Amino acid sequence: MADHLTGVTPELLDDRRLIKELEALHRTRHDTLLYGSAEALRTHSDRMSALEGEYLRRHPRRTPLAGRTREGARARTAARPVEA
Repeated sequence: MADHLTGVTPELLDDRRLIKELEALHRTRHDTLLYGSAEALRTHSDRMSALEGEYLRRHPRRTPLAGRTREGARARTAARPVEA
């Protein structure tokens, strides 16, 4: 069911729409943090959490990219040349 403040319930979205909703929220996150009201940020955070939770529920065994893990990030940092 749609709600004008919170959007469609994440469980009712098909995979394509779920990804589009997540992309839109991630795109607007920074501006909401910097310029939105406390209520807007709270609403944004709640929606993002609900959508991300639904994505993880649907894809519990997804394989993260090696570079997106802590170990991969450390390897990336170690590979950078040290600036003098």
